[in-house]
Amino acid sequence: MSGLETATGPATLPLSFGGAVSAASRAGELVVQPRMGFGAPSAMRSGLEAVRHARARTVGTLTVDSYTRVGDLAAARRAVRRGQELNGYPIVAHGPRTTRELRQGLGSFAVQVRHGSARPLGIVSALLDAGLDATEGGPVSYCLPYGRTPLRESVEAWARSCELLAERSATAHLETFGGCMLGQLCPPSLLVALSVLEGLFFRQHGLRDISLSYAQQTDFAQDAAAVAALRRLSDEYLGDIRRHIVLYTYMGVFPRTEPGALALLRDSARLAVRTGAERLLVKTTAEAYRIPTVRDNVRALEEAARAARQARAEGLHLLGPAPDDGVLDEARTLVEAVLELDPDVGRALTEAFARGYLDVPYCLHADNAQRARGCLDADGRLRWLSAGAMPVRPSAGAGHGRLHADDLLGMLSHVQTVYDSEALDWTHVGTTAPELISCDSRSAL
Repeated sequence: MSGLETATGPATLPLSFGGAVSAASRAGELVVQPRMGFGAPSAMRSGLEAVRHARARTVGTLTVDSYTRVGDLAAARRAVRRGQELNGYPIVAHGPRTTRELRQGLGSFAVQVRHGSARPLGIVSALLDAGLDATEGGPVSYCLPYGRTPLRESVEAWARSCELLAERSATAHLETFGGCMLGQLCPPSLLVALSVLEGLFFRQHGLRDISLSYAQQTDFAQDAAAVAALRRLSDEYLGDIRRHIVLYTYMGVFPRTEPGALALLRDSARLAVRTGAERLLVKTTAEAYRIPTVRDNVRALEEAARAARQARAEGLHLLGPAPDDGVLDEARTLVEAVLELDPDVGRALTEAFARGYLDVPYCLHADNAQRARGCLDADGRLRWLSAGAMPVRPSAGAGHGRLHADDLLGMLSHVQTVYDSEALDWTHVGTTAPELISCDSRSAL
């Protein structure tokens, strides 16, 4: 079924983004989505059309350029005037009329604007002016890894942006990027907690249709437990609003071989089916060495959809709950510790980072305590090497919480090594690689 079709057949009226995902879920289909952005409207339009006609249940992506993301609108407008190539779509510089024209003739095809901005008010206003209703990010997840904006300023900017989105669009949808912090080497409990906390922030500021993210990590079983924990906590804390789970294909160092990259992509689709995630952000076989083309993206969408259909045919979605692995209790502890700080979620988040109750491993932002460290254990699962002031315990045998630089590089390349290795007999990334670094490393970093 193409992105143009709904559960009841072809449609001509635009679907809301949240409505499109809900319709697919009712039909028992996984929504697959690329990350794609082009500066020229003609190229952006061609990309959206190609995604719409892919042999998969799709939604579109309009990824914003880096000038617009950081608020350098003068540079974005100058690039548009001069016809310079940009690394994304300058939605503010092009103006609402151009973006509306871009979408004409796409029928019911739902489109999400993706950006990466700690101060997204201008982007949110521009997408609303253009008749769009969906975007993503969050006051923490689009602040700490991406620049130097103080967390307090990001929280204030995101509060205004959420309220504007809720006021101006009856179908507004906002996805938290909290489950994707830094892409890798962050134990799942923190990803789950940040996703839930940003979801609570969105609801506090008026949103009633959200999605909660989680990025595929290093072990299939642990990831399944993490998504189950995310759904459980979202049911408990956000049960009064419409929501769905969005999974991301692994965001770290990607396999360089085509078979390895395809295997990792297929495993992310299988993970989505296993956990009941409603939407999957894909990556392509070209990720490791060049910018993906539209054709690369369409191939990845179709491959992921095919893998998901096969997984459903095998009954993967009918298996019982995944073993918890301790993720749920850790995530709940983190969420509760933050919410106890202040009834206002934004102030609670700011205070939590100031006290180190939330601490993202290897994140160098000035408002991050930088005392927490994640590591891979002997089974290839992410654990806490050190937790700083967070109310969680490091794994047994974690030593002094220090790693050698070579150890860190080994962990960063673990998934690539496993999937690119022809010598290993594996069916998913949970298999231990020869280079795997244990949590008991005590050398300095």
